[in-house]
Amino acid sequence: MSECTCHENPLVPQVCVITDIKKETPDVKTFRVSTRDGKKPFTPMPGQLGMFSILPVGEAMFSITAQGEDYLDFAIKKTGQLTDALHEAEIGQEVGLRGPYGNTFPVEDCKGHDLLFIGGGIGLAPVRSFIRYALEHRGDYGDIDIVYGARSPEDLCFKEDLMENWPKEKNTKVHVTVDQDLSGEWKGSVGFVPAYLESLNFSPEGRKVVLCGPPIMIKFCLQTLAKCGFKDSEVITTLEMRMKCGIGKCGRCNIGSKYVCLDGPVFTMEELSHLPNEY
Repeated sequence: MSECTCHENPLVPQVCVITDIKKETPDVKTFRVSTRDGKKPFTPMPGQLGMFSILPVGEAMFSITAQGEDYLDFAIKKTGQLTDALHEAEIGQEVGLRGPYGNTFPVEDCKGHDLLFIGGGIGLAPVRSFIRYALEHRGDYGDIDIVYGARSPEDLCFKEDLMENWPKEKNTKVHVTVDQDLSGEWKGSVGFVPAYLESLNFSPEGRKVVLCGPPIMIKFCLQTLAKCGFKDSEVITTLEMRMKCGIGKCGRCNIGSKYVCLDGPVFTMEELSHLPNEY
């Protein structure tokens, strides 16, 4: 695990400032965060996490979706007390932040392979960090395919990336579907991600898969991938179990012999096959 370097006590957060807020969907916003003196709070690798806090509301762990020279981005879905408070925050508000926590996507092991990214809903948030990394290091990876689905066109996260930025990248294809379109204005595919994935019929040869989304989507996508011939060792996913301390002390994210905050959140399906079933 990468240790927090901002304080000697890893449970003490840095005081940071929200410098930008972007509305992604009706219930998802991306928060850009820097330190008080305008620097990046820490430097994570793709897949790592940060613990957000607002006094006196509480704290929670979120995936880091992007980073720049002086900022970190977090895409956060409105789901409870803390996220409600975040969604009411304004630019300039101070928040607590500590990290980075957890392991990373296997960016080295994936070099030289084609990559298939599969995301559903807010599950694209952690996957996006690896997509951006692969595009920034384009020569290290083969063809990139991104399969993404949401409940409706209005619920699609990172629309600018999906519709404009990523399709322009070399040897990169974006495949988007929605569960339903009540407006009648959607011109793309309509259907659930697992069925859409099966229709695309990707070959497992030379390809690694990164999969993240709701548990039910992951369950059926895994069945589809198995039909296509993918081995468990070629499928990488993340666990979203509730993490409280981030340093393996509280036991809230324990699964079998592992702690998600220390040993995860990134696992291959082969690794998960030796742990209690989460899907």
